[in-house]
Amino acid sequence: MSYNLFLLAFVLGIGGAFQYGLQVSIINSPAEYIKSFIRETWLKRYGSSPTEELITLIWSFVVSIYSIGGLLGSLSAGYLSVRFGRKKAMLFTNIPALLSAALMGLSRLCGSFEMIIAGRIFSGVCGGLGLNIHLMYAGECAPRKLRGLIAITASTATAIGKFVGFALGLREVLGVDALWPILMAANALPALIQLLTLPFFPDSPRYLLIDKKDKEGCIKAVKQLWGDGDHMAEIDDMMAEQKAIHGEKAKSVCDLFHDKSVRWQLITLFLVASCMQLIGVNVVYFYAYNVFKKAGIPPAQTHYVSLGIGVTEILSTVLCGFLIERAGRKTLLWKSYTVLALALVLLTVTLSLQDSFSWVPYCSVALIFIFIMSFGIGPAGVLCPLPTEIFIQSYRPAAYVFNGVTNWIQLFILGLLFPFIVEGLGSFCFIIFLTYCLSMAIFVFLVMPETKGKTMLQVMEEFNRLNYRGKKRQLQQSNCSVMIVTRL
Repeated sequence: MSYNLFLLAFVLGIGGAFQYGLQVSIINSPAEYIKSFIRETWLKRYGSSPTEELITLIWSFVVSIYSIGGLLGSLSAGYLSVRFGRKKAMLFTNIPALLSAALMGLSRLCGSFEMIIAGRIFSGVCGGLGLNIHLMYAGECAPRKLRGLIAITASTATAIGKFVGFALGLREVLGVDALWPILMAANALPALIQLLTLPFFPDSPRYLLIDKKDKEGCIKAVKQLWGDGDHMAEIDDMMAEQKAIHGEKAKSVCDLFHDKSVRWQLITLFLVASCMQLIGVNVVYFYAYNVFKKAGIPPAQTHYVSLGIGVTEILSTVLCGFLIERAGRKTLLWKSYTVLALALVLLTVTLSLQDSFSWVPYCSVALIFIFIMSFGIGPAGVLCPLPTEIFIQSYRPAAYVFNGVTNWIQLFILGLLFPFIVEGLGSFCFIIFLTYCLSMAIFVFLVMPETKGKTMLQVMEEFNRLNYRGKKRQLQQSNCSVMIVTRL
C-alpha cells in the first residue's frame, strides 16, 4: 500500500476535522480578554459602559453563532461535493477559514467586536463543510481493508485540533491579552497548508468512476493512492455499485426520508451517529474541572489538566484505529456504549458523594478518564466511517448532510439548555445521557449489521433484510443487483 493514501489522510485532516477541533477549544482561553474588548469598544462608541448582562449576551452570541455557521456549512456539503467533486469542495472549505482568520485577527485593530461574530460564522461554515467532506473523501479513497482506519483519522484530527487549541491558549503561548487576536486567527495556517498540498492528490476514485463515469481517471487515482498492485477486485466492486444505482443522480435529504430501501440505514445513522451529542461528553468535561479541584489540583493548573484530557482523546482514537479492523465496528460500538453507561452511573454516585469521603474525588477522576477513553475508542472513532459504509454512492452526500445538520442543531440546542439542565438536576443530569448510551448498546448489539470487510453492496444487502422484512419477493429483486459482489 502506497504511503500517498496516509499522506492524503493527513492533508485532509489538517483542513478538515482539525479545524473543527481547533475552533471548539480555542474560544475558551481568550474569553475574558474578548469580553474586556467588547466593553472597551462599547464605551468608546456610545460613551457609556455596557451592563454585564449585555456583555454576557454578546459573548454567548459569539460562542453559539459558530453552530449556526456549522449548520450552514453542513447544508452545503452535499451540493458542493456532488457538483464540484470531493477534492474541489475540500479546497473550497479553506476560503471561509481564511476569511474568519482575517476578520478575527484584525478585529482589535479595527475596533469591531462584530468582526469576531462574523469570523465565528465563517469558521463554523468551514467546520461544518470541512468535517463532512473530509469524512466522505477519506472513506471513498480507502480500500476495503483500510476503510475504517483511514476514516478514523478524522477523529484523531479532531482530537489533535482540540489539544492544539488548548495548548495555544496557555499563558505561556498565546493566552494573554496582547496576543488573543493572533490566537483567534490561528486557523489560517492549516488552511494555507491544505491549499498548497491537496492539489497534488487525486479526487475520490469512487466519485470519478460512479459519478463522473471516468474509469481511466479512477484507475489512475487508485494507482497513485494505493500503489501499483492488483486492485481490480476493488474497481470491480465500484463498478458493481455503479450498476446497482442504475445511473441515478445524487439523492436529496428528502429522498432519504421517502425511500424505503434506506429506511433502516437512516434510522441507524440518526440514532447511532447523528445523536452523538447525547452521549454526554460535554457534560463530563463541565464537571471535570470541579472534580479535579476536589482532588487537590490548584485552579491555576486546570488548563494543564485540559492538555492531559486532550492527550487521552488522541491516544484513544489512535487505539481505535488499530482495533477497528480487528474487532469490527459493531463489537467496538456496543461494548464502548456499555462502558460509557456504566461510567456515567458510577459518576452520578461519586459526584453525589463528592464531599462525603476524601477518596471519592479520585474515583471520579478515574471514571472521567475511563469515560473519555471509551468515547474515543468507541463512538468518536467508529462512527467516522459509518455513513460511508451504510449508504451507497447516490445517497452518501445526502446522508452526510443529514448527519451534519442534526449534529449541529443538537449542539446548538444543548448549548442553550445545558446550564438549565445542570442547575435543575445537578449530577443527576447524567441519567439522561446514560439512558441514551445503554439504549444504543442494545440497539447496536441487536439491530446494526457488521460492516467490517464488506463491500458497499453487501452492507446494503444486510440492511435490505431489515428494510424489506416479511417481503421476500421485494428483497430478492433488490438483491439481484448485488449477486456479482457476493461472488468476489
